[in-house]
Amino acid sequence: MMNKMLYALSKRAGVLLAAAALAGCTAAPIGVGVNDPVEAQNRKTHAANRALDKVFVRPASKGYGKGVPSPVRTGVANFASNLNLPGQVLNNLLQFRIENAGHNTFRFLVNTTFGFGGLLDVATDAGLENRRTDFGETLHVWGAPEGAYVELPLIGPSTERHAAGRVVDILMNPLNFATEGSLRSASSGASVAARFGDRYRYSDLVDSVLYESEDSYAQARLLYLQNRRFKLSGGAQPDYIDPYEDVYGSE
Repeated sequence: MMNKMLYALSKRAGVLLAAAALAGCTAAPIGVGVNDPVEAQNRKTHAANRALDKVFVRPASKGYGKGVPSPVRTGVANFASNLNLPGQVLNNLLQFRIENAGHNTFRFLVNTTFGFGGLLDVATDAGLENRRTDFGETLHVWGAPEGAYVELPLIGPSTERHAAGRVVDILMNPLNFATEGSLRSASSGASVAARFGDRYRYSDLVDSVLYESEDSYAQARLLYLQNRRFKLSGGAQPDYIDPYEDVYGSE
């Protein structure tokens, strides 16, 4: 198993450099808060995402939230979050944040061992909070520019750098190729369910952005950029929950 993981990781090593090059293709102009050169296309994508949310994502999230007991939803979200930790540890190492890597590794071990595979978040109660990160942040640490703002189909608000990071996060997470069969299916299912859970939990906030704003595209863009930049600057986790983010895949 270890040889398989090392081989798969070596095949993905070239993706890191490719992503860095992709993320730096359009640097944000100095002194300009928003770099949105393809706004017309972004607005079309936003309209499609908004329609998808109205027709499918929002109703499905309400059904999930009202039909599944809160403790079960919490357990599913904990399980999905725990499975993302190995990939976050790799990003911690790539960012040379060794203390965070050790922290998240210990958190993964504690929740996997004593939290029934991560269904229970006993690590947070023990002072081991989840120090979330992603490859988009790794690119930021490496000095890659933010790039242009983009709205991605199904996923929603992003930037060129963050979009490249999303691809690498999927490829570099060891659990995406170390697990097989029922465990992989459970991982994918938990990730999808957790995103519906997020959409239900933050429904008032998301609905106010998408359906009560005079310009939902501009509002979503502003909230995303403000929260993403604040997080990368060392602030707290974002308050804005993207209604489309990873609904059809892992974090």
